[in-house]
Amino acid sequence: MAAPLDVSIVLPCYNEAAHVRIELDRICKAMDEAGYRYELLAIDDASTDDTLAVLREAREALPAVQVVAMPRNGGAGTVRRLGSRMARGEIVVWTDADLTYPNERIPELVRRLREDHTVDQVVGARTSEQGSHRLLRIPAKWAIRKIAEWLAGQPIPDLNSGLRAFRRSVAAPYLRLLPAGFSCVTTITLAFLSNGHAVAYLPIDYAKRAGRSKFRFVTDAYRYLLQVLRMVMYFNPLKALMPLALLLLALGAAKSVVDVVVHPVRVATNTVMLFLTGLIIASLALLADLIVRSRPDA
Repeated sequence: MAAPLDVSIVLPCYNEAAHVRIELDRICKAMDEAGYRYELLAIDDASTDDTLAVLREAREALPAVQVVAMPRNGGAGTVRRLGSRMARGEIVVWTDADLTYPNERIPELVRRLREDHTVDQVVGARTSEQGSHRLLRIPAKWAIRKIAEWLAGQPIPDLNSGLRAFRRSVAAPYLRLLPAGFSCVTTITLAFLSNGHAVAYLPIDYAKRAGRSKFRFVTDAYRYLLQVLRMVMYFNPLKALMPLALLLLALGAAKSVVDVVVHPVRVATNTVMLFLTGLIIASLALLADLIVRSRPDA
């Protein structure tokens, strides 16, 4: 029987032929020097260039590399979900193959998890923004991060960093929640924080990506926001809905007093609507919370 592995590194690859070998060599060199038993799952997401051929060639020289070819393009989230389920290591690492993340520092993330058993995930928190559409991305990401911090009840230095390490056993119940796109990294962060799993942050540099970005600002930002809102409803619907319900009920109560003073023995229709809307939202909040608490992973 093969000895258990310490680490499984999941590396999504889509049209990265020009530089993926550099990334593979860099990761393997760092892991070999650190002395961990590991596997590097290089998953080709139906690339249209020579990425798969480069990966298969690299496998001959790098024994830890396992090449997986996706039959059709599924997106980074799909690749990370499947790779995490295939992983045999106690710790799973996610990163990218576009030379943006300092992958030579992966052993640092792993070491933090192995030395500190109170932490279940370590995230590489970027100290700068080097992506495309910076003028739009920075304020949009700030606003979405604030929503996520409100949900989690704690600061989140980097909500959607692609470099992270986590305990496979802890992440297993949440893998089914991962969407197909880039917001999968946001989802796994919120899943851990919302369920009381400690997340630590390690400051990292972030370089300009090699090749062409797959990020589409309008489409991906919209999906990103929807996923954060979905996670709010999935993990803490009371926090999202009950304040609005109480506000409407309070407004309805105040307006009913005004209605009675101005027009004795008559309450305006819009006052009744405020009350009913508040009651309906409060009922939905309580029902959603009941559903959340009845889930096996709650």
